[in-house]
Amino acid sequence: MKNSIQVGLVQQSNTADAAANINKLLENIRDCAAQGAQLIVLQELHNELYFCQTEDVRLFDLAETIPGQSTKLFGSLAKELKVVLVLSLFEKRAPGIYHNTAVVIDADGSIAGKYRKMHIPDDPAYYEKFYFTPGDLGFTPIQTSIGKLGVLICWDQWYPEAARLMSLAGAELLVYPTAIGWESTDTPEEKERQKNAWIISQQAHAIANGLNVIAVNRVGYEPDPSGQTGGIHFWGNSFVAGPQGEILAEISTDKEENTVISIDLKRSEEVRRWWPFFRDRRIDAFEGLVQRFKN
Repeated sequence: MKNSIQVGLVQQSNTADAAANINKLLENIRDCAAQGAQLIVLQELHNELYFCQTEDVRLFDLAETIPGQSTKLFGSLAKELKVVLVLSLFEKRAPGIYHNTAVVIDADGSIAGKYRKMHIPDDPAYYEKFYFTPGDLGFTPIQTSIGKLGVLICWDQWYPEAARLMSLAGAELLVYPTAIGWESTDTPEEKERQKNAWIISQQAHAIANGLNVIAVNRVGYEPDPSGQTGGIHFWGNSFVAGPQGEILAEISTDKEENTVISIDLKRSEEVRRWWPFFRDRRIDAFEGLVQRFKN
């Protein structure tokens, strides 16, 4: 791992035109690279609209293999620009088996590794269990030319166990491609509580593990094709938190934006010396964590 790296966050709104979405992603990646980014993170399921607002078997046609068309396209660009990319794709693994999968492309254009989303939500407007088989690759960091990335996806960000296991396995950064927003009937007060909880939970992962956390969310309004809800206003607010939970960069809630920030990776070692949470963990008393609920 380098002493510091330049990280690019691409916060983008999407339409039903996948080709236009992808072209905009390519432009945004180039923009981040031109600003010096070495690692560029894209949002969850970045090629399409967030299709999980409804349950429709025809939407399985959106899935692609890995390697496949997207890894080839983005891999070629990563090689050209000499950057590491974190992609988020709808993976077709086999007939009837699909995953929500993050793919890390190294700076030479090769696939450094992938992570399949482990925690799958099933809520109004977020019907992901209909589409995605739970991940089976575990919480394994991905080694790249700039360091070892602990990549998790959206709903995973609410689970401290996921961040901890990535950290215990040697992750040097925690990265969360995300698609999260408000339903139109939520009150302003409830919207603020939800967004703040999302930020605070990931700041807590940074603190508990002494690591930088990168969260990249989509932005903009996407209607519910079924009309059962008022659609989702994705709240953007992509951010980077340092190893003491400090906000290092934060993007707006309502605009598309590319942000490049320098992250000091040496601070993780310093903070872990000051706050030796790993040293003081009572691993002899944690057996209850593997139970669903302890009466």
